[in-house]
Amino acid sequence: MSGIIDSLYQLKYNPFKFSEYFVSFYSSLNKVENNLILAPLVIPLCTHSIFQTKLQGAVFGDSKKSTMWSIFNDRAKFYDLQERLEEFKHITAQSIQHCLINDWLIIDTESLTLYSEDSSKKSIISHKSAISLAKLFSNHSVIEIFDFFGVKPQ
Repeated sequence: MSGIIDSLYQLKYNPFKFSEYFVSFYSSLNKVENNLILAPLVIPLCTHSIFQTKLQGAVFGDSKKSTMWSIFNDRAKFYDLQERLEEFKHITAQSIQHCLINDWLIIDTESLTLYSEDSSKKSIISHKSAISLAKLFSNHSVIEIFDFFGVKPQ
């Protein structure tokens, strides 16, 4: 019975599937130094049923713009975020490794920065929740982002 459960878990939490979230996120992220440190937040926020819906509905226009404070306005929903960061730590590392091996992302080891050179060449599915999360995080420091969520970087 535990073999079936393990198989279902591996199907749902597949690093190949989550790689698309990281490519979408890092292709849309602007002006965030040491952005590799943000990687543990991507899967827990983009796949959480409540946050995924809110992120997909985010608006980024000239007259109206969503912010971290408007999308993540209920602080009580972060109660298990630190646990989710721990839970997804291994799959986050596997997904990033998959992106690097396939040249979907490039890492600058000196500045701890991940980036994508040209996402139009990639035949992967883009995820609106990850793109919106990147836009929300753009122009904020890593410290400011982790402080906002009340979690510690992994």
